[in-house]
Amino acid sequence: MFRYVLTAALALSAAPAFANDSVAELSTGGLILSRSDAVAMQSEDLFISPEKVTVDYVFHNNTDKDVNAIVAFPLPDIEGSPEEMPAIPENQSDNFLGFEVTIDGAPVKPQFEQKVFAVGIDIGADLKAQNVPFNPFGDAAKAALAKLPKAVAEDWENRGIIIEDTGSDGTEANKVYTPWWQLRSTYWWRSTFPANKDVHVSHRYKPSVGGTSSVSFFYDGKFQGSQYAAYKTRYCMDNNFENAVRKAAKDDPDGYPKYYEKRIAYILTTGGNWASGSIGKFKLTVDKGNPKALISFCGDNVKKVGPTTFETTAKDFDPERDVDILLLEPSEDGAGEAN
Repeated sequence: MFRYVLTAALALSAAPAFANDSVAELSTGGLILSRSDAVAMQSEDLFISPEKVTVDYVFHNNTDKDVNAIVAFPLPDIEGSPEEMPAIPENQSDNFLGFEVTIDGAPVKPQFEQKVFAVGIDIGADLKAQNVPFNPFGDAAKAALAKLPKAVAEDWENRGIIIEDTGSDGTEANKVYTPWWQLRSTYWWRSTFPANKDVHVSHRYKPSVGGTSSVSFFYDGKFQGSQYAAYKTRYCMDNNFENAVRKAAKDDPDGYPKYYEKRIAYILTTGGNWASGSIGKFKLTVDKGNPKALISFCGDNVKKVGPTTFETTAKDFDPERDVDILLLEPSEDGAGEAN
């Protein structure tokens, strides 16, 4: 896969102090079908921006019989931890990505399945017995943990379901119980693919946008560190992109580029459970949102099609890698806010 980077014009102002504060992005993807021998993916139109992800599919039943299949959308796993908060768009909701789906233009109300695990063991029955919601980052779960009987709380702590953490005031005197379990959530529905016909499926959600409060791979006047090596491979950063970062650092009195990172990860290499496994027509559109931002991602024959949008297309597409997008936002547009 060819390396491709797009660099925007810079608008320079005072840079933030260098920091390592970071919020992790959650990798999300598309739909998974339950069978692969009859239904082909005729096309996929994928749009990714920091505000939304939309995917429009055209599936085609290649047989002379109707096909009934299960279609699923797995949400990324989330795990409770008092030390690290991943980038969750709607952390008080079970539908924490705001997922919506339509079939041939009509809204669908999918089934929703949740499972929770601690040290690999299903603990759903334990949480239900104590009326504890499954979302480890929701306020409702933490409030329910505060009401646990002492014997239950001690048992759960020993089993790795919860841990004891300092209170909101940061003191040891007001310790609270915090979720330590992993939540696995999946939307799914039964769908009929009529014989020799197309079915249009569209879904949308809010992406998990990770970030860092400064440029993590450039400091002391140069590109360096393990982060730099990883980013070169993951985001295909090239000379044009790096020169823009160098220029920003040179123009800053403190010698740091006046940007903070945003990161989006989309899983494209899994879920190919359809006839032939390839995508007849594939289109990817990436919108960086801010015209002043720098953007870097890997792709073939990427074209700029608008002030903030970039596009790549392919036929009989068999994805070899996922879509990872790095955005460097000018610090004057919100320096220090990682997500």
